[in-house]
Amino acid sequence: MSFTDNTTGEYEHVTPQRLFDELNEEFHFTVDVCATKELAKCQKYYDKKSNGLIQDWSGETVWCNPPYGRDIDMWVKKAMYSRATAVLLVPSRTDSRWWHRYAMTAHEIRFICGRLRFKGAKDGSKFPSSLLIWRNTSNP
Repeated sequence: MSFTDNTTGEYEHVTPQRLFDELNEEFHFTVDVCATKELAKCQKYYDKKSNGLIQDWSGETVWCNPPYGRDIDMWVKKAMYSRATAVLLVPSRTDSRWWHRYAMTAHEIRFICGRLRFKGAKDGSKFPSSLLIWRNTSNP
C-alpha cells in the first residue's frame, strides 16, 4: 500500500502489481534493489538498511522503483554503470538534469501511456511515468 515514511516524510510510490507482473514476465527479475520487506517485488531485495546503491548489481536482472525525490539521479546513474540488466520505473521528468545526464543513456525508454495509479492512491498520479531499461550486453 502507498504510505508516507514516518522517519523521512517521503511518499512511497508502490509499484502497481499488474505493471510489475507484465515486466517480470518479460525480464525475469532477480532482485528488487529499492524495497521494503513488506513491499519487495522479488525474493531477493535491498531495503534502506542494506542500501541498494552500495550493492553490486553485476549480472543481476534488476527491478527498481526508486524514491522520486532529489536523490533519484543516484539510482539512475547506478543503473547506467551497473553491468546489469536494469529496469527502472521513474517519473518522466524530461526537463531535469538527471534525465539528460543519465536517463538518455538507457538502451530503451518506454513512455507509459496515461497516468499510473500507484497502490493505495485514490487517483492516477499527477505526473507521467516511464521505464528506463539498460541491458547487460556482456551476457547473452
